[in-house]
Amino acid sequence: MIKEVEFPSEGVTLRGLLFLPESQTKRLPVVIMAHGFSATVTMVTDKYAAAFCRAGLAVLLYDHRNFGRSEGEPRQEINPWIQCRGYRDAVKCAERLDGVDPERIALWGDSYTGGQVIVVGAIEQRVKVIVAQCPSFGAEPPKADPNRANFEIIKEILSQGDVRGSPETTVGPMPVVSSDQAGTPSLLKPIQAFRWFIDYGGRAGTRWINYATRVLPEMPLPFRPTLCAPFVRAHTLLMVAPEDEMLHANYSVARQAYELIPGSKQWYDIAGGHFGLLYYPSELFDEASRVQTEFLTKWL
Repeated sequence: MIKEVEFPSEGVTLRGLLFLPESQTKRLPVVIMAHGFSATVTMVTDKYAAAFCRAGLAVLLYDHRNFGRSEGEPRQEINPWIQCRGYRDAVKCAERLDGVDPERIALWGDSYTGGQVIVVGAIEQRVKVIVAQCPSFGAEPPKADPNRANFEIIKEILSQGDVRGSPETTVGPMPVVSSDQAGTPSLLKPIQAFRWFIDYGGRAGTRWINYATRVLPEMPLPFRPTLCAPFVRAHTLLMVAPEDEMLHANYSVARQAYELIPGSKQWYDIAGGHFGLLYYPSELFDEASRVQTEFLTKWL
């Protein structure tokens, strides 16, 4: 059973889908999901949501602010701090849903949001499980130390910091993907990104648009999920591609972040590069969804 759902975040309404097992007889654990970078809910994340739902989990899947069916201006603007606040507000929404157990909440992220769920999961102690798929932790380790003082700075920024960008901290608007980097450069450069986004984003009803603006506001600390890794208390699964072609989904940086997570955790190498898990139907999707479902049901 799939219902439309909406909730407030930063003065606008975020919209998505609530997946519920048809044979619901008791309060269910819930997985909160959002897509990476500029993608929308119908671009294969809904297939993961359906797989989790078949295993008896509720799923709240939504579009980020400024994208898809969610409100927000300027349209197509990506700001990681704002997207983390969206996850935070999705947790508040999930706690109030009928039939959902507020003590059993998981976060799921892919690519750019794979790093964001580490940040939000470290701050929101209500989160019991985190699944990060091909996560983006950065092209290199952060220059700052992942210590308590810096974590408190990140918490303060996320709570009430002025995270608006400026012309100097804004890239775009420009295409998300392009097959001709010399003639038409894009935010995401690998040809694999172009092939996946044009294939899945170009399908009817996605509301995906091939342009975006990326904002990385000047803050006391940059947005680096690794700085939050030592403070994650949730059971955490990192599913990582050794041959990931995306610059900021650096395999060794992800491993360094993983080693900093102190609690229960699982590292899972998977083939297919950054986008292999986002082709449906496929053997890689089946492998990824099976491992993730097993992890979620074990700890929720």
